[in-house]
Amino acid sequence: MTNIYVDNKKISFELFRYVAEQFSSCMNDNLYVYDIQNDTYYITEGATKRFAVPGSFFNNVLEELKKFVCPDDFPVLEADLKSLINGQKTWHNLNYRWLSHDGSPIWINCQGRIIPGEDGKPYLLIGCINEIGKRQSADNVSGLLSSEALKERLLKFNRLPEGYVLRIGIDDFKNVNERLGHDYADHLLRNIAECIESSLTDGQSVYRIGGDEFIIFDCIKGSLSDAHLLYHKIRSGVDKHIEDNRYKALYTISGGVIDNSYFDTADYEHILKLTEFALSMAKVRGKNQLYYYDEEDYSAFLRKRMLSIALREAVDNNFEGFELYYQPIMSVNNEKLYAAETLLRFTLKSGERVSPGEFIPILEESGLIIPVGKWIIRGSMAVCKEFQQTLPDFRISINLSYIQLLKSPVFNEILESLDNTGLSPESLIVELTESGKLDNSLAIRNIWDKLKKLGVNLAIDDFGTGYSNLGNIGNLKPDIVKLDRSFTVKALQNDYEHRLMVHIIYMIHSIGLNLVVEGVETKDEQAKIAALDPDFIQGYYYSQPCSKEEFKKKFNL
Repeated sequence: MTNIYVDNKKISFELFRYVAEQFSSCMNDNLYVYDIQNDTYYITEGATKRFAVPGSFFNNVLEELKKFVCPDDFPVLEADLKSLINGQKTWHNLNYRWLSHDGSPIWINCQGRIIPGEDGKPYLLIGCINEIGKRQSADNVSGLLSSEALKERLLKFNRLPEGYVLRIGIDDFKNVNERLGHDYADHLLRNIAECIESSLTDGQSVYRIGGDEFIIFDCIKGSLSDAHLLYHKIRSGVDKHIEDNRYKALYTISGGVIDNSYFDTADYEHILKLTEFALSMAKVRGKNQLYYYDEEDYSAFLRKRMLSIALREAVDNNFEGFELYYQPIMSVNNEKLYAAETLLRFTLKSGERVSPGEFIPILEESGLIIPVGKWIIRGSMAVCKEFQQTLPDFRISINLSYIQLLKSPVFNEILESLDNTGLSPESLIVELTESGKLDNSLAIRNIWDKLKKLGVNLAIDDFGTGYSNLGNIGNLKPDIVKLDRSFTVKALQNDYEHRLMVHIIYMIHSIGLNLVVEGVETKDEQAKIAALDPDFIQGYYYSQPCSKEEFKKKFNL
C-alpha cells in the first residue's frame, strides 16, 4: 500500500477508519473514509440504519453509490468525485439526496478533503455526512428543546410513567403575528416559554413542538388536578406579561391534558395525535380553557372523521351510497297527495345507514353539500317529472341550506334543471330552515327574491324552532309555512299551546299563506290537527320517507 503522510506523519486507511469508529458513538453525523487507490469505502455504522447503504464497508464505490444515491443527483456526485480522483480539486462539499431503506429521498450535506500519498496523488477522501433536512433538537426562538428532543426522550420508555401530558397553545397567535410582526411574536413565544419553565418542578419538562404550541411532560405521578393548577399558574404568568406590556397584545392560552394511563406505549406519534385532539377541543369549546381528554369525545371525533372521508369518497364515486327518499305532503280537504319532500339518505359501504342528523352537518361543514345539493336538485326534478305523468299537479319540495345559497350558483342550477326536465317553476317548492341567516344576507336575499319572481314556491321550514320565527314571515314573505313537529306535539298536549297554534294558523291564513303541519304520526293526531284547518299535513301517519319505487307503489304513480 502506498504510504500516506499528514504533517510528515505516516498514516493509513485503517487508522482513519479506527478514529472514525471511535468518534461515531459521540456524534450525530456519519464519518467516512474513501480509499481511492483500493476503491474501498467505509462509513460509520449509524448510516447503515438510516440509509440504504450496503454496509459499513463496500468496494466498487461508484457502482455501489449509484444504488442508494437519488438517481437525479448521481450525475453531479459522480462528476465531483471524478474531479477529486483525477486531482483536479482537493475539497468535496455537496448537497444531494441519499435513499432510505424504504426508498424515500433524504437530503444530506457531504463534505470531505483529499489526503494525498507520498507521490502527491489523491489516495484518501475523508469527511462527514450530515442530514440537513433533519429537525433540530432545540428551538432558538423560545429557548426550549424541540419536538425532536421529546421524541428522543420517549425512546427511553416502553410505557410512560405515571403522570400526564399537557399541550399548551396560544389562541389566535396568527393575529398577533400579522398585527405586530414576527419580532414581537418571537418575543411573545420566549415569554410564554419562560412562564412555562418557571412554573415547572423537578421531573417535569417542556418542549416547543412548532408554531405556537408546547408540550409539558410530567413523569412524577402528577394528577389531572395538578395539571389544572399548572395550567392556571401559566395563564396567570401570561396575564401578567400582557399587563406589564400595557396590553400591546391581547391573547389567551388553551390547554389539553391527558393522563399517561391512556397511552399503551410511549409512541411519539400517538402521543402527539391525542394531545393535538385535546388541545383542539379546548379551542373548539371557546378557547382560554383546559380540556381533559375523554375517550368518548375522541371516538366521536374519529367517527366524524371516518364519515367525512366516506362522504367525500361517495361524492367522488358518482354519489355512491346516497339515495333520495320521499315523504308525502297531503291535502287536508281531500287527503290526496299534494307534494313530496325530498330527503337525503346515506349508507356506508359496510351497510350501516347513517342518520341525516349526523351526516348532513358534516356535508355543510366540509362544503360537500354543494355538489350533493346539485345532485339532489337534478334527481328530485327528474322524479317530479316522472310522477306528473300520472298526477299532473304533483309538486316536489327540496331543502336548500344556507351554505348552498351562499357559496354555489344554486339559482342557475335550478333554472338548468327546470329547463332540462320541462317542469314549470310552480312544480317546485324550496324549503329553507335557516331563514334567520337568509334575512341577514343581501346576496342570499337576492337569490330568494329571484326564485319568487320565477314562480318557485318558497317555504319556511321548522317554524317555531331555531331560526324560524314570526319576524321571518314578514321579512321573507314565503308562500308556505311549515310547523315543526315539536310545536305540533305541544299543541296536542297543552291547552295553552293548542290555543296558540289556532291563532298562528289563523294569522298565516289571514295573510294569504299556506300552512303545512309536520310530524303527525297517528290517526288521533291527524283528526285533531285537521280540525284546526291547516292546508296540508306531513308525517308518519301517511308514510315514513321511502324510496322512489316504494313511493310509487303507495300512491299508484
